[in-house]
Amino acid sequence: MTENLKKLCGLCGISGREQTVADEIERQISPYCSCRRDNLGNLIAQKQGKKRAGHTLMISAHIDEVGMIVTDITSDGMLRFAPVGGIDSRVIIGRSVLVGDGISGVIGTKAMHMQTAEERGTAVKSDQLFIDIGAKDREDAQRFVSRGESVCFDSDFLEFGNGFLKGKAIDDRFGCALLIELIRSELEYDTTFVFSTQEEIGLRGAKAAAYSVNPDFAIVCEATTAADISGVDGEKQVCALGKGAVVGFMDHRTMYDRELYRLAFQTAEECGIPCQTKTMVAGGNDAGVIHTSRGGVRTIAVSIPCRYLHSPSCVIQKEDMNSCLELVRALIPRIQTL
Repeated sequence: MTENLKKLCGLCGISGREQTVADEIERQISPYCSCRRDNLGNLIAQKQGKKRAGHTLMISAHIDEVGMIVTDITSDGMLRFAPVGGIDSRVIIGRSVLVGDGISGVIGTKAMHMQTAEERGTAVKSDQLFIDIGAKDREDAQRFVSRGESVCFDSDFLEFGNGFLKGKAIDDRFGCALLIELIRSELEYDTTFVFSTQEEIGLRGAKAAAYSVNPDFAIVCEATTAADISGVDGEKQVCALGKGAVVGFMDHRTMYDRELYRLAFQTAEECGIPCQTKTMVAGGNDAGVIHTSRGGVRTIAVSIPCRYLHSPSCVIQKEDMNSCLELVRALIPRIQTL
């Protein structure tokens, strides 16, 4: 999956502007399944298995990424912006970005020597930042950019260290790459796959998709925060890179199905798949709206541990990619027997 993940992470697709990503995914999967898109841009795929499924199983990953949107252009040609999704403004100063159809820019703020002592000691809020695209004034900038343009991080995808991968938008292009891998393979049972939109701004696409698919069970494939770094101890590390797929029991949006939670760990043990749980109740994902859709959906999330989530430099480990893929693959036939 590594090469495909690199390709997907290289695409720009903030929440509400996901069409380029959806087009690429549909191009890759259309020879293997039937596809349709709904009014929110969700890409819904029906994959035929060797057997007819007794339960409707929906496997989901979101295609959008965090980013920014242009709100104004100043008289000196700088772009003001608002965040799209949860972004820590401390990690984006000086970062390269792509605006609209590929206009290069750099995120800047007031020079250090012009800041007060209080300003230097606190995080700069996003409304005090700007994007410099090299324009000489507002009229020059307006030749290339207008209000409402999307802004994505411009970050190289690379492999480093002992099997580590770095790139932007790994949340959740990893999940998308995993679903594509499953769709390209032979499955035991008919399965529905959803590539959902607008997760980062309120789980909106998955809410609509779950209503129309009306599944009995759902597996959400995600990236989740790992804090396994120096200075963080015990349960506050949440999960760790290199220890396999992450299956949580609860987060801020979902109390996961207890039988599915146990089934995931039983399956991992029997199949020799590295698997871990989250040691804190934190975060949330599309499961939050999927499990309450219609009369309720029995839901589990299988996530890859990821350092520096929602930044231009998300970091995961290749071994964990395989663990997530194999666990989801093994769960598909077992869920159909419940």
